[in-house]
Amino acid sequence: MTSAPITELTTRARDIFRLVVEGYLASGQAVGSKTLAGAGGLNLSPASIRSVLHELESLGLLAAPHTSAGRLPTEQGLRLFVDGMMQVAEPTAEERAAIEREVAQPGPIEAALAATSAILSDLSACAGVIMVPRREQRLAQLQLVPLAPTRALAVLVDADGSVENRVVELPAGLAPGALEQASNYISAHLGGRTLAQAVQAIRTEVASGRSALDTASRDLVERGLAVWSEDALRRPVLIVRGQANLLDETTLTDLERVRQLLDDLEGKQSVADLLDSARLAESTRIFIGAENRLFALSGSSVIASPYRDREGRVVGVVGVIGPTRLNYARLVPMVDFTAQSLGKLIG
Repeated sequence: MTSAPITELTTRARDIFRLVVEGYLASGQAVGSKTLAGAGGLNLSPASIRSVLHELESLGLLAAPHTSAGRLPTEQGLRLFVDGMMQVAEPTAEERAAIEREVAQPGPIEAALAATSAILSDLSACAGVIMVPRREQRLAQLQLVPLAPTRALAVLVDADGSVENRVVELPAGLAPGALEQASNYISAHLGGRTLAQAVQAIRTEVASGRSALDTASRDLVERGLAVWSEDALRRPVLIVRGQANLLDETTLTDLERVRQLLDDLEGKQSVADLLDSARLAESTRIFIGAENRLFALSGSSVIASPYRDREGRVVGVVGVIGPTRLNYARLVPMVDFTAQSLGKLIG
């Protein structure tokens, strides 16, 4: 059933519809005619209100969960409200400061993204999700520091200034000075290249006989580069924080829906595919319930916004996932602000 445009509703119907949706989003409960009659500004009897509720129900905008219960918005009704009636509330100064503080965390970009996802989850009382930018690290320097006879610490300095460490296994009987020679070679000859380019460059040199490295040092260079290449492949495509927020007192009567939602979140690639569909959006996108097949069974909503680098290219998506009774008016601008803040981080 296709819902009527908001302009086709009478002023009375729009007012009652808005009150039902806002009441449902605030409480998660159906809203009855007696509650509406007590709301300020309507000046209508419960009988008149029930007549309008029946009209809205016949249009597919409201539904009655039980015979004598009040009404709650359908997914079509929520979509109509979000697109045509919602008045957004900008994040408070405290919320903006909290988001910017986590975005600006020093260290690897993934750490800042995880912290940002966590604070977004805390502020929204939903699960916070962030797609990790698909970026290739560029070498500025790679230092191999001995730890034990058969182990070394590979310290990678990225072109963006970030520093990360990994442990590398070494062959037995390594000659003195081999680690230093390998480190110097990587920094002098391979700096500025992506990991894939650096690996290809050393292999090309070896194949052509132009490499000045001996066999042992060449092996160290390849080991040092390999540990970072493998690590890049294992980087998560999606960071999810705050799943526990989906379990509150209002979910006790709907545990199957929540179980389905948690199962959906475990399938991170599927969630990443959903968020990827928001990459082409000019602004924040809202997926309500069955509008997306992934969350059709759990009846959940997703608010997602792409974030861009300094050249305006979309590099990832940030969002929140929760029940359809989300406070859309508050969360849409919050997600949008987080996307803008992440854009400054990516630069």
